[in-house]
Amino acid sequence: MARGTMHAPKPDGQRRRRNAPTHGETVLPRDDELRGPELAELSSRAYGDDVLAWYDDWRRSPQAAVFELTDWRRLAMLAPIVEAYLRRPSAAALSEIRMNEERLGATVVDRMRARMRIEDADEHESAPVLHLADARDDLRRRMASGE
Repeated sequence: MARGTMHAPKPDGQRRRRNAPTHGETVLPRDDELRGPELAELSSRAYGDDVLAWYDDWRRSPQAAVFELTDWRRLAMLAPIVEAYLRRPSAAALSEIRMNEERLGATVVDRMRARMRIEDADEHESAPVLHLADARDDLRRRMASGE
């Protein structure tokens, strides 16, 4: 997927280039389970409630299911920057936070790029997806028949 777009990758059968993806899709469970070490285990500093809440959001995120110790350490190294940003916002701190969170799959676009998909427990009973081509063909058929 090209950087900066909001489009999901095409299905493999519709791709122009038939190169095999370098890695498959990772399915992440949305189970609200608390994972990983506490921030106090990774850092000797004491943090405020906002930073602890930010870190716990990551611990409860679906992405945390695939985090390794190195990912948790990255978040612990980022915690002082988050704390500084919350005290005194700056573009440089926000940029560093955004870049590091992007690598961990913070936004929907980041996860699409990394071929991560969050699966809900009731996802198996989801409604069918209507594609624009189907809607266009249906409209053309209805107009031709005078409906």
